[in-house]
Amino acid sequence: MRILALTLDLDDTLWPVLPALERADHAVDAWLQQHHPDVARAWPVPAMRELRAKVAVDRPDLAHDFSTQRQLTLEHAFASCGIASAPVDTLWEIYFAARNSVELYPDSLAALARLNARWPIASLTNGNADLERVGIHKHFDHHVSARNTGAAKPDARIFLAAAELLGVAPENILHIGDDAQLDVVGAREAGMRIAWINRHRLPWPANLGDAPDLDLPDMTALAHWLETRHPTA
Repeated sequence: MRILALTLDLDDTLWPVLPALERADHAVDAWLQQHHPDVARAWPVPAMRELRAKVAVDRPDLAHDFSTQRQLTLEHAFASCGIASAPVDTLWEIYFAARNSVELYPDSLAALARLNARWPIASLTNGNADLERVGIHKHFDHHVSARNTGAAKPDARIFLAAAELLGVAPENILHIGDDAQLDVVGAREAGMRIAWINRHRLPWPANLGDAPDLDLPDMTALAHWLETRHPTA
């Protein structure tokens, strides 16, 4: 089947996300210690993370919206300290800036340029990465997020929303991602082909059904495969 477009996961496919999330949590904590020390003492980073997890459980309707989950977490933390009006906008900007200060894997940027020179690409993410802040927006034709779509991977609806934006049938789209469940199973249910970016060379989980079409160590290998097997878009 001819590949006419690509959808591409972001976190842990193009960059490791955990370091950025760690920095973001600690940047918020540092601001709280300076401006609201009572809140900082009541809600150190581990406690704030536990509160966010509780918000996620209590609000399953926001399972697709990590941004609102985090904003509600801040509101709850301040309210518990007797502060009715939390500086959510200020704290969100601090968090969001640090969260998007990511370090791309060494292979990501060059591979992106090679791919987007030949195929239209839609980013497809459950997270809240901002392509402009990361500095890679010029390599993408569309950005599809769970928050804006109302459905999170592995729900087929987010993949199909990307296909609609690209104007390409799902069977002619290759989805690229690192997560066996969210990316591979989700894209398969939507009728797409899948490239699993398996940087740690893990075995395919047998409980998740058929293995992906491609099992590759990095984005460079993906670009080479596509250029070799599908030389024109």
